[in-house]
Amino acid sequence: MQASALLITFGTMLLALALGLAARRKRSLNLEQWTVGGRGFGILFVFLLLAGEIYTTFTFLGGSSWAYGVGGPTVYILAYGAIAYILSYFLLPPIWRYGKRHQLISQPDYFWRRFNSKGLSIFVAIVGVIAMIPYLQLQITGLGLIMQTTSYGAINQATAMIIGVIVLAIYVTISGVYGTAWTAVIKDIAVLAIVLIVGIALPLHVGGFQAMFEKINTLHPHFLTLQTNGMGVPWFISTVLLTSLGFYMWPHSFGAVYTAKNERVFRRNATFLPLYQLILLFVFFAGFAALLIVPGLKNTNLALLAAVQKVFPAWFVGVIGGAGILTALVPGSLLLMAASTLIAENIYRPLTKAMDSQVQTVARIMVWVLGAVTLYFSLHSNATIVALLLMGYNFVTQFFPSVVLSLFWPRVVNKYGAFSGILVGVALVIAFAQNSVPIIWHLNSGFVAFLANFLTVLLISSLSGGGTVLHEETV
Repeated sequence: MQASALLITFGTMLLALALGLAARRKRSLNLEQWTVGGRGFGILFVFLLLAGEIYTTFTFLGGSSWAYGVGGPTVYILAYGAIAYILSYFLLPPIWRYGKRHQLISQPDYFWRRFNSKGLSIFVAIVGVIAMIPYLQLQITGLGLIMQTTSYGAINQATAMIIGVIVLAIYVTISGVYGTAWTAVIKDIAVLAIVLIVGIALPLHVGGFQAMFEKINTLHPHFLTLQTNGMGVPWFISTVLLTSLGFYMWPHSFGAVYTAKNERVFRRNATFLPLYQLILLFVFFAGFAALLIVPGLKNTNLALLAAVQKVFPAWFVGVIGGAGILTALVPGSLLLMAASTLIAENIYRPLTKAMDSQVQTVARIMVWVLGAVTLYFSLHSNATIVALLLMGYNFVTQFFPSVVLSLFWPRVVNKYGAFSGILVGVALVIAFAQNSVPIIWHLNSGFVAFLANFLTVLLISSLSGGGTVLHEETV
């Protein structure tokens, strides 16, 4: 029976690879086709690519692990996505228009064209790659945990991570964004079904929803509320703001915007994407139930999988493992593609003046290099999945002030302000991470860095002559 779980999990992985091969059939994948699909994706595929950002290993394992280990503060995950989708209605159409007009394929391309600065573009690319490493690490860690659990220990986590990185790198190299889009269709259907089943069945296993929360409140008083220190109201509000503003500042999300056929896609998606947030409740329910089913776990990332393994038959554990594999492959492929494109297109090309064919080769090589780097960090880290994601958000949200100001108020920002603001924000993020600077008023440290960034952009831009964007470049 245990072998059936492993068989189903590996079968799902092979299916994803097959879809990747089928998706690229009869297509010549130059860099534009590989990364943004020739800008020909309609409502469904853009919806699924952007939704792939929502249902990742972070949601599948991270949301339940925080419900298990932290309790009340987990609700921030429910709040920030809903706010981000409202912002997307106004933010994504002008980004898409500008990208289509100038044939952009990456986030640093926007900064280069908008501010006419190669140096700023390279700097943004470097920060973007650094930010995506912990997010990639999150996916690889999740892959390892899923394969280890569904094999009932036959495959250890390190071996599982190595297998996961190899599969992910092959998948990205052969299929590009087309394979990701096709696999996202299966992933979303599978994950929605699994989350609903698990999020209902596990609470029922401990006596029902009301009984579950009453037992938790008795065993762990105040666990279901915001904490008075550390993760209290100031932390909650600042974290929701930080993550909602940074939601579409991830390089792979920014790049996914360019894949759309037209801007109406984003406004329609903004109408339906908030519904996805409701499913997160069932992820939390599974994590809370796991607190009663498998108490005392040292690795809270295992909460959902350990509870499922104890309650469900082996074959269903394999089904859940297969769905979990897809939640890592889809966003992981977008991340690897975006990071390798940043290095090849926005660092290597401008520094070496390489030709298109050379850039394409470097991009595919960097897929494997970044996979190896991420694997190294994954093998030598004990960070929780949510902590990894928040670290990435601390970096990418530093792009928000310059992007929004240049889109809607171009005369108040220039390249000097943009560069200085991002530099100050990133420096503060690193200082906070190393405890070189104390936390202020229990706010999220990344949000404090973001505020300093915003003020720096406005101040330096004003002192250096204001915005330099030409009138015809406004959107």
